[in-house]
Amino acid sequence: MADDTIGIVGAGIVGLATGREIALRRPGTRVVVFEKEQQVAAHQTGHNSGVVHAGIYYAPGSLKADLCVRGVSLLRAYCRDRQLPYQEIGKLVVAVREDELGRMENLYERARNNHVPDLRRISRDEIREIEPNAGGIAALHSPRTAITDYRAVARRFAEDIAAQGGEVELGFPVSSLTDVPGGIEVASGERRVRVDRLVLCAGLQSDTVAGLARDRKDPRIVPFRGEYMLLKPDRTDLVRGLVYPVPDPRYPFLGVHFTPRVDGSVEVGPNAVLALAREGYKLSDVSVRDLARLAAYPGVWKMAAQHWRTGVREYRGSLSAAAFMRAAGDYVPGVGTDDVVRGGAGVRAQALDRDGSLVDDFRIHRVGRVTAVRNAPSPAATASMAIAEHICDAVFPGAGDAP
Repeated sequence: MADDTIGIVGAGIVGLATGREIALRRPGTRVVVFEKEQQVAAHQTGHNSGVVHAGIYYAPGSLKADLCVRGVSLLRAYCRDRQLPYQEIGKLVVAVREDELGRMENLYERARNNHVPDLRRISRDEIREIEPNAGGIAALHSPRTAITDYRAVARRFAEDIAAQGGEVELGFPVSSLTDVPGGIEVASGERRVRVDRLVLCAGLQSDTVAGLARDRKDPRIVPFRGEYMLLKPDRTDLVRGLVYPVPDPRYPFLGVHFTPRVDGSVEVGPNAVLALAREGYKLSDVSVRDLARLAAYPGVWKMAAQHWRTGVREYRGSLSAAAFMRAAGDYVPGVGTDDVVRGGAGVRAQALDRDGSLVDDFRIHRVGRVTAVRNAPSPAATASMAIAEHICDAVFPGAGDAP
């Protein structure tokens, strides 16, 4: 298979990890990554919270569980080898009410089945030893949960691709995919590149790009904007590590939490509101075209019928800093609007099925010469190198491991 050309659509961390894996595993294969923006990691990767998830939340046996746990070990080794930030600051998953204790216990059993290292249940007093300012009546402590800089990791992946003779074509929005004898022609306006096989890692545009490859219409991408507050510099000592709520299994997002960053800042958030544009990082970002697509998809209306109360609560937090911080105050009592300033936002590409179900697991499949990543939300950044192995196994079965 040497001298083949493999195309990757999307220069986020999953696309770049996949290109790197192919280039290392198949010397002589030309890898070309197509990216519509003028830089790598411009969307989900570049707006990521930086958390390296340990694998606590995911259903045992799912792709998320398997690839997250594998991905942590690969990412840790890579960051240490390349002298990239990787700080094991630990995480508390905190129960603040009695009715959360059963869910916390279920989470503990799930994490044990996923072989999360060194996880333990802790009491109210032990919480205070780890996080003196935290609230809660009990918690799970994951000391190996880490933070990193995913944008820096993505840039290094791109350098690895170039070092193997590959290319990252920036400013290349894919406009058409055409079957040609023995391959696929990838076009951006008048620019044409022929590849032998193609991997779609298009994130927020994954269903649109999959449509160009004549893939199935479902699932569709629904963009959820997550907005953050930042602790003021003189208040960053309120937390030492990550402080999370016990998640509600009825909803796919984790809720407002405290996230130290490798630059020393501390984020509070995010909420999760329906974005009014695929790349709608601000409340004022509105795309009539994107809204029309959402409105035309029956799954959106079914999802809204199931989760409208949660949606109202999340929008209230988006519009009111006081409402936003009330949720945070359950986990760090006393923190309030005077302790924070508005931070940034990210947009999560959440796949939605026609029946209104939010797709929970990674969803990756093949269509002829095309391998399509149709759902890769969190923990995709953590799992990116393991996802790359998984994709490479599908594209080149029996090819062996990358060095």
